[in-house]
Amino acid sequence: MDPAPRSGCPINQAVEVLGDPWAMLVLRDIMFGDRRHFRVLLAGSEERIAPNILSSRLRRLSDAGLLTRQEARRGQRAAYSLTEAGIQTLPVMVALGSWGLAHRSGERRLRVRAELLRDGGPGLLARFMDDLRHLHLGAPRPDPHAPRAADELRSAYETALHE
Repeated sequence: MDPAPRSGCPINQAVEVLGDPWAMLVLRDIMFGDRRHFRVLLAGSEERIAPNILSSRLRRLSDAGLLTRQEARRGQRAAYSLTEAGIQTLPVMVALGSWGLAHRSGERRLRVRAELLRDGGPGLLARFMDDLRHLHLGAPRPDPHAPRAADELRSAYETALHE
């Protein structure tokens, strides 16, 4: 198998990190599912990721600077958090989701978040990124009284499940 092309091209560099489908799915589950522990990521994977693949992708995403791994003390589980670089992959996820909405079919429950993020525009995207910064980086929310975008996404998803 030929190695992936390497160059200083930003697109090539992004593809090296984000071009693997499992890596994108792990990021998706951390962002949208707030799954931050290995066992939770493994158990919650609709795609049934194998433990060795999950371990490999968590390591790769950490090495690439998109995740940090909080070392666990005895009796605790290690937690993964998005870095700022990881949070900034959200617009990429939204763009991929919008493309999927336009060109692929799928179950309503799996499309609802992508629809909400597509239709919510830059304001919703910015609020969701602020939510992620608060949750993963401990940053204060710019407007603590504003509705949390993550709550809107979760509510829309749960509503779609019961339709």
